[in-house]
Amino acid sequence: MKPFSLLFLPLLLSSAPAADAPWTPDPGFTSLYNGIDLTGWGYRDKAGQPLESFNAKAQASDGRYSAQGESLTVNPYAEGKGPRLRQLYTIREFPKDFILKLEFRAAVNADSGIFLRKPQLQCRDYLVAGPYKELKKYKPQDWNLIEVVVTNGKARCTCNGEILAEALELPASGPIGLEADRDTMEYRHIQIKELP
Repeated sequence: MKPFSLLFLPLLLSSAPAADAPWTPDPGFTSLYNGIDLTGWGYRDKAGQPLESFNAKAQASDGRYSAQGESLTVNPYAEGKGPRLRQLYTIREFPKDFILKLEFRAAVNADSGIFLRKPQLQCRDYLVAGPYKELKKYKPQDWNLIEVVVTNGKARCTCNGEILAEALELPASGPIGLEADRDTMEYRHIQIKELP
């Protein structure tokens, strides 16, 4: 007769929880954040020209942005380490219509933003920091989904399916960006699909 532990080993192995599979972009989408470092992102000057690239770096030069596993994290301002307001942009620009999806988690009263070619969509702890204090599906201090659909120079933006902006006007081309303003903001599953 087999020892007790050997008899039940197949049963124990089959009921063990499976490890979470690594995240992959939705079909047709490309990830803008690799989960390792800030490759593909950098700072731009006031004219919008590339200023500093963070390829193969886990942190921006002033520490405002860092790669922390699945999340690209916006860190609080540290006195004397560059400007308080800081924008991180993709190296690439996006002249075609596109769909952008990303998830964000805001600390209490955190203030950030998502730049779409240039205009900013406010991304914050909405119920505290506004401007969208009436959202019903926003989950404070949890992951929320922003989806942006750009067609013919206008962006339709939603948070968990609720409208943030119906027709935000955009220029013909430009990068995607994130803003560091107040407190900690995490972004993950940042993905884009360029439309024909």
